Parts: sequence; structure tokens; C-alpha cells
Amino acid sequence: MKTLAVFEHAMTFFNPALAQFAADLKWLEKYGTTISRHNFGKEPEAFADNPAVAREMEAGMNRLPMIVVDDHVVFTGKYPSREQLAKALGIEAPPEELSPDKALACPCKPWI
Repeated sequence: MKTLAVFEHAMTFFNPALAQFAADLKWLEKYGTTISRHNFGKEPEAFADNPAVAREMEAGMNRLPMIVVDDHVVFTGKYPSREQLAKALGIEAPPEELSPDKALACPCKPWI
């Protein structure tokens, strides 16, 4: 079973990408991934206790968000897409599950 840890800023602003990212994390759980999330404002010790994360943090806060898979930092400075997450975790899923935005797109024709 794979583990994924998310290390994030102390959230003081709304980021619309977070809604999709939260849905992507929920989707990963369906494939047996264990997820943990750590907020710098609430759990700074989690950042210090992880040697790979602590090393990355030496370069500055712009390294956040940071995604760690099985103790290896795989993404820094952005929230990856569902497809990128699946690839990093070795998950083979149907193409329609990898692009949730396409699945939710309206199949209707525009008004004329």
C-alpha cells in the first residue's frame, strides 16, 4: 500500500484548485492509498520531523505545497493533477477517471 503526505501552507486565502485536489485525494483512497495532510500553521513539527521535507524547506516556503509519496518528495510548489498523482503512485485507472473535469463537462450543444 502506498502512502501520500501533503505538506501545505498555513491557509489564509481561498484557492479554487483545492476543491479539485481534495476530490483527487478522495479518489486515491479508492485505490488503497493512505493519505495524510499537514498544515504548516498547525503542525510545524510534521515538517521538521520529515527529513526530506525539512531539506526542501531550506529552499523556502515557495516549495509548498509539497507532495511526498513513500517518503520521497515527488511534487513541490503546486498541486498536481489527478493524472500526475496516479502516475507517481503507479495507479493504472481508466482514462475517464484520470480527467474528472472532462467527465463533468456538459455534453450539451450551445444555443444557436
